[in-house]
Amino acid sequence: MQAAAVPFPVPPPRPQDETPAPPEPRAPSSRRLRYGWVLEIALVFAVYYAYDWLRDKVQGPQHLAFEHAKQLVHIEKATGLYVEHGLQHFFLKYHPFISFENIWYGSIHFVMPVVVLVWLYRKAPARYVRWRNVLFVVFGLGLLGFWLYPVMPPRLMPGNYGFVDTAVKYFGLGKPPSGNDKDAFGNLYAAVPSLHLGWSSWCVFALYPQLRRWWSRALLVAYPFTITLAIVVTGNHWILDAVSGVVTTGVAYGIVRAGEAVTRRSRARRFRPDDAGTAAPLPRQRRQPGPVRVPG
Repeated sequence: MQAAAVPFPVPPPRPQDETPAPPEPRAPSSRRLRYGWVLEIALVFAVYYAYDWLRDKVQGPQHLAFEHAKQLVHIEKATGLYVEHGLQHFFLKYHPFISFENIWYGSIHFVMPVVVLVWLYRKAPARYVRWRNVLFVVFGLGLLGFWLYPVMPPRLMPGNYGFVDTAVKYFGLGKPPSGNDKDAFGNLYAAVPSLHLGWSSWCVFALYPQLRRWWSRALLVAYPFTITLAIVVTGNHWILDAVSGVVTTGVAYGIVRAGEAVTRRSRARRFRPDDAGTAAPLPRQRRQPGPVRVPG
């Protein structure tokens, strides 16, 4: 009679060490509340009005703004970018167009960011948080630029430069008594960076990946170019102001992404099983002998 083989219990396979995946970007905390969107509206408007108030407080002196404007004109002439005078005078004979540009300049600048924020909040909450924060950083960088480098806009330059203040001489959203009326325009020298271009480029970067139809993407990309035309034709900005606005949005995005990376690493540490960042190793298993034959 053959001996029966009695196997010893085989230990379960040793699990592989796994490091938890980094946490995904979070949706705004306000979405957990029934009327949380009201809090988001309050937050955005509070930040904007704080920016608007500070913007008026950091206006630089007139002589310094004029000197900086002359510096920009010199750079633009040296690089072939000085097109503001010729472009404005080309369109001045088309009065309805200039009036439209006055209205476009003073209105769409505020409407589009609100549209984009609402879209992202409803359709892409995690993306909303990122680009809301980018917009807030743009506000801060803009204030820094207005304070450190005030610039006189073309419409306020001396007469020998040949620019026309279209806000005073053409139809628009109200007609101020003069082009240097601070009550109507706020900070007269808040030009570098141009947040008209900062905000319009922000709209493109924030919303473009969410659009699927080619024509909607084309219209969105065209939007900053329409703003560039408006700010130049109305005499409110130099070309280099516009360039600095786009650069400001890019810098703000980099700052926010760096902050997200720091936050993500901090959150990931809280999800790790131990301080080393990996699962604790299992105790070494003893080698088990093979089957023992028992005589029957």
